[in-house]
Amino acid sequence: MTPLIAVIGANGRSGRSLCSALIAQGYAVRAVLRRIDALPDELRPHLQSIMQADLTDPDALQTALDGVQLIANTAHARHLPDILQASSAPIIALGSTRKFTRWPDAHGNGVLAGEAALQANGRPSLLLHPTMIYGANGENNVQRLAKLIRKLPIIPLPGGGAMQVQPIEQRDVIRCIMSGISLLLAGQITTPETLVIAGGTALPYRQFVQKIITYAGLRQRPILSVPNTLLAHLARYTRYFSFVPTIMPEEIRRLLEDKTFDITPMKTRLNITPSSLDEGLKRLFAAQ
Repeated sequence: MTPLIAVIGANGRSGRSLCSALIAQGYAVRAVLRRIDALPDELRPHLQSIMQADLTDPDALQTALDGVQLIANTAHARHLPDILQASSAPIIALGSTRKFTRWPDAHGNGVLAGEAALQANGRPSLLLHPTMIYGANGENNVQRLAKLIRKLPIIPLPGGGAMQVQPIEQRDVIRCIMSGISLLLAGQITTPETLVIAGGTALPYRQFVQKIITYAGLRQRPILSVPNTLLAHLARYTRYFSFVPTIMPEEIRRLLEDKTFDITPMKTRLNITPSSLDEGLKRLFAAQ
């Protein structure tokens, strides 16, 4: 019997990609989302079913998840307590390495709450914590940064961009989810597990910016070290200018954190070796 997998958040960037990957491998897929009209038309004929459910509506969520063999949650991990109440199926979900930040916020706290709920429940589950994701259609990290760079004669960075980052390509995120699904369906995950997934290249943020400039076909700009407090103050005004992306002060502050991780557990548990940043950026900008 072909397993029926519910993909929660099927209209999101990761959700759409995951549905396509599951369908390509012959799984029966049920798309679960808040607004059915937001689902891409090209996915609809290949789905086993489509269910509309607000994740805060227990009855609708229980109906949407009835009869599935596995749940893949690509919506925010803060919804995991509600999902656990609605179904007894094994779960794979996306969290975020934001949970490690020194400056807790609603996003990171929601991830921590979801992780705690899975641990307390005890069922077979896998919570993947990706670093910055790039490479998806419409993603808001590399593409937004490239848009901003196009408008700037210099690149102001707190601390000169010395802090380390380790972005992961969207296709590697999906590969990790697919590997986790295989482990869950094969009974090789029997308790709640968590795992950080990250890209194959760790480097200072300034070098990350320089690579984006190179692969986007832009001319290199000087990088200027600017105090975090000044940049955070200036960021507040980006919302008033339509020609640049809006930047939140909290985003500037997080540039002061190192965000690198050992990917040995990812390689060992999931058998996934992530792409290098050069490979991923080349694919991203070649597709535009």
